[in-house]
Amino acid sequence: MANRYQVPRGTQDLIGDQVSLWQQVENIIRETCALYGYSEIRTPIFEYTEVFKTENDSSDMVTKEMYTFEMGDSSFTLRPEGTKGVIRSFVEHKMYGNPGELPKKLFYMGPMFRHERPQKGRYRQFHQFGVEVIGAKSPLLDAEVIALGHDIVRRLGLNNVRILINSLGDEESRTAYRNALREYFRPYLDELCEDCHRRYEMNPLRILDCKIDKDKEFFKNAPSVKDYLNESSREYFEKVLQALDDLGIPYVIDDHLVRGLDYYSNTVFEAVPVDAAGQQAAVFAGGQYDGLVNYFGGGELPGIGFGMGLERMILLAEEQNSLKADSGNADVYVISLGNVATYGLKAAQKLREAGFKVDMDYQGRSLKAQFKASDRSGARAIVILGEDEYAEGKAQVKDTVNKTQITVSFDELTETVRKMTEGE
Repeated sequence: MANRYQVPRGTQDLIGDQVSLWQQVENIIRETCALYGYSEIRTPIFEYTEVFKTENDSSDMVTKEMYTFEMGDSSFTLRPEGTKGVIRSFVEHKMYGNPGELPKKLFYMGPMFRHERPQKGRYRQFHQFGVEVIGAKSPLLDAEVIALGHDIVRRLGLNNVRILINSLGDEESRTAYRNALREYFRPYLDELCEDCHRRYEMNPLRILDCKIDKDKEFFKNAPSVKDYLNESSREYFEKVLQALDDLGIPYVIDDHLVRGLDYYSNTVFEAVPVDAAGQQAAVFAGGQYDGLVNYFGGGELPGIGFGMGLERMILLAEEQNSLKADSGNADVYVISLGNVATYGLKAAQKLREAGFKVDMDYQGRSLKAQFKASDRSGARAIVILGEDEYAEGKAQVKDTVNKTQITVSFDELTETVRKMTEGE
């Protein structure tokens, strides 16, 4: 029997230095989104199943991987991705009410859940950052969304990432392409996996995304979507590429890139490390969608967005040493001797209010033990308080780098520590 007092398979505890790395990544994301004018949205971790299980959706996420449970007469699902919850909220709260405020630029960050085989950088509870821009369609907007993701990657120190990009075209183009794929794959049905049989009927574009069959010889000659784009779709895509060129963002056109969810149209993209192989290596990916807002009752409004797996980003950053964990060291350690523990707590609080990271002894240990604890804390300054200091309203302050020690009044404590920790 499995040990029930450990994390479930496909999940992890984040502790120690890992938490510091996550906080750095989250801070970079929030700072960058603010520069691009995005506001944060926080949706529930579970929704009614109908939010995610849309009609005729052939994706593995919907057909195989969702965590769904029943409560009373209702079915709920832990969110497997962020886009549909954001669109549901956008429509429910009528964010489309004032056309002058569109497009709405939103970002989210939090845990998602998919029941799939755990592997390096991929978990059953994973964390995703994503953006959604709803209410406008423009090649410039497509390019800017890609630029936002690329900018975050750059700020994380990952310089070897390029963009794979493709166009699925508008509905007319996709219909022509789906028909061509059905015609092409019909003679090979017996060689396709069971999932691709289902995809063949529901959405043959998804066959190109198959991880089982994609290396078979006949896949190499499958029709390319570029041959089925109508003139307006082709012109739109060319403008997106021109904007990326103008921004200096490197990209490669991938004619077979279709993405894993069924609601995409026109521009689709993935960002991958240049030395990585296969779609499992994508660090962020997304595209444009035309029908999602209407599906939730918000009218014919377009949207575009992407999702970024934080576990994968942090793994890459660790491999490339582009992020360093915060040491967690204290600025100041407070030592209290005798019956002046409350005086020590008062000094610690005074320093914390001034913005210093402060640790102290709470157990009345010996002077030797407290000095050992101060060494472990990594503090630059040590405040030493005894009964004499308490009686005189003073404190001793030791500089652990210069090995100097002075006595100051309690009122001078903050400024003395500030000069000492700043190396003055």
